[in-house]
Amino acid sequence: MRKLIPAAVVATAVAITALPAFAATKSVSLKDNSFSPKSLKISKGTTVKWTWRGSNPHNVTVTSGPVKFHSPTKTSGTFSKKLSKKGTYKIVCTIHAGMTQTIKVS
Repeated sequence: MRKLIPAAVVATAVAITALPAFAATKSVSLKDNSFSPKSLKISKGTTVKWTWRGSNPHNVTVTSGPVKFHSPTKTSGTFSKKLSKKGTYKIVCTIHAGMTQTIKVS
């Protein structure tokens, strides 16, 4: 004896499996001369969102890593980047010596 599966159940199952996975977002603050947190461990495909806080101008610059990028220098607002390649990203603010961050993507 075969059981029939209603078409609505099949359509719902297909629609659910076709939905994209929701990617994670991690937040980082650029405070007066420091990244917070100073280091992150994230999964491939995670978006990192840097938010400027405080009054000093900063930028986000990758000095070494699988992909290099550079944000505008700003005093407020945000900058986001989806990190899709595995590896270790070394990040600095080119304005402030010693302002560093490390992000490990696995």
